[in-house]
Amino acid sequence: MTAMHKASRSRRYGAALRLLVAGSLMGLLTGCNQTQTAQPEPYPRDYRERHPITLKDRNSSIDVFLGRNRGGLNPSQRADVLSFAQQWRREATSGIIVDVPKGGPTDHAAADSMREIHSIFAASGVPRNAVYLRSYKPSAESLASIKLNYSKLTAQAGPCGLWPNDIGPSLGASDLDNRPYWNLGCASQRNLASMVDNPADLVQPRGQTPAYTARRSVVLDKYRQGQSPSGTYPGYDTGKISELGK
Repeated sequence: MTAMHKASRSRRYGAALRLLVAGSLMGLLTGCNQTQTAQPEPYPRDYRERHPITLKDRNSSIDVFLGRNRGGLNPSQRADVLSFAQQWRREATSGIIVDVPKGGPTDHAAADSMREIHSIFAASGVPRNAVYLRSYKPSAESLASIKLNYSKLTAQAGPCGLWPNDIGPSLGASDLDNRPYWNLGCASQRNLASMVDNPADLVQPRGQTPAYTARRSVVLDKYRQGQSPSGTYPGYDTGKISELGK
């Protein structure tokens, strides 16, 4: 075998070896890539992401029932309208929409009741231009009523009691992971949304009110004199049995 043939054979052997090494490296890299690929989670682990609290508009309404032979409001209805007006000033996000029955035997009673309702609204600080009147045809089978309603901001979460995923282990690889089940935390979120006084507090803090200057001056004066700044009242310790605190 000539030297030329040996060199050609060596080059072919070297090229084949390089191809074999390159293929092995590609296989190793492909295996590493498959091992490091993260599997998508079926649902979030954090209960606040699974059951978020959302803010929505909801109607608040009352009915002022009318009689055929009586105009005006009775004491219970006056209390309801007064409470409605006070709540509107505190939580409303819209004007007051009043649906008044028209075209029936209660037209006279509705007119008398509306005069009294406007009077209660004015005494409660509800502007006249914030009240919108609409008329509707009352049904002959049901008792006619004046309907008062407005929109307000509410917080909601849920619905609860849904089970889209298995609790126990199954053939799925994701079920073998120690993760909280879907419905966990839903009731707490729903209760928090229903108990919060101002739903906007869940999104942003309230503005700070000015400090009570008179009380702050008293506390600072006591601090300068070396006295306790806590408030006391005459005879606050007369019920003590022990003299240890004196």
